[in-house]
Amino acid sequence: HKGNVIVVAVDGTHSRLTEFPFIAGFHVTRAAMRDVYVKGARPVALFTDLHLADDGDVGILFDFMGGVRAVSELSGVPLVAGSTLRVGGDMVIGTRFVSCVGAVGVIESKEFMAARNKIKPGDDIVMTEGAGGGTIATTAIYGGMPEVVLETLNIQFIEACESLLREGLFGKIHAATDWTNGGLRGDCNEICNIAKVGIVIHEDKVRALLNGKVLDMLERLSIDYLGVSMDALLIFTPPSYTDEVLHALKKAGVKSDIIGQVVEKPKTPVLVKDGKRVPFEALYREAAYTKIKKLVGEGAPAEKERFMKMAEKAAQQAIEKASRVVEFITAKRRSYMQ
Repeated sequence: HKGNVIVVAVDGTHSRLTEFPFIAGFHVTRAAMRDVYVKGARPVALFTDLHLADDGDVGILFDFMGGVRAVSELSGVPLVAGSTLRVGGDMVIGTRFVSCVGAVGVIESKEFMAARNKIKPGDDIVMTEGAGGGTIATTAIYGGMPEVVLETLNIQFIEACESLLREGLFGKIHAATDWTNGGLRGDCNEICNIAKVGIVIHEDKVRALLNGKVLDMLERLSIDYLGVSMDALLIFTPPSYTDEVLHALKKAGVKSDIIGQVVEKPKTPVLVKDGKRVPFEALYREAAYTKIKKLVGEGAPAEKERFMKMAEKAAQQAIEKASRVVEFITAKRRSYMQ
């Protein structure tokens, strides 16, 4: 719009945090803002959509919005719109609560837009410290270590991105991404597929940047920390700008370091662990971080291929239906104008 790029993102609330609405509101708001920041945009507005079942406690709505407000106040980004409804009106009996938070951001010029397909061999990978968000909070609660939730209540990611924006570094780096669902395993594999590059990650560098209490909890619960969301910022930058990136983050009080490099070949992720290079493979599901998830497992279901074909068929039918409706309405408009 008039030379600016408008970026919009929306995130659904972590289902297992429904009974802890303030924490849920805090983390989903931060997640939506992260998705805007990593494109190189500065968030300017937040919006919400809340649905509560017929027997739900209205206090949940206020508690959730308290979490949203906390992030809004800390970041200076206002909440400008929202919707609150009952799930299915009075037809749904129960206490179910579903919600989402969205963020709107602005990039001053396309030149400052970061994207994964811009990542090039030779890029350094800079990572900021990570303490997790909704997933880690859930793990702490259901794992019997609620005190670890406090480690997740911060705005380090926001402060890191603001420092890059202030220094004009989004016009110099190639891409930024958040270490989110699927873990660093999933992110690296996805980036290799999109950018047609390889990635080498040094595990000792990664571990040094993770919150000690969070890492200790995950290891005590036998959870693969590389397979869950840690909410760290990953920056892909040409080596000529690496020092500027590290300096900007240091000025903002955000711990960071180079954890790896982008390479030409092999076009797959590699993890350097204890001095040895091993394949850095992604699992079908993110690392199991609750007892039920551990029971289900991290592998693909036996009927995965059948499910995929059914999903593809449903998607195609939806596209065809939309096209028919567009044609129907377009024809009606033409008839009105004749």
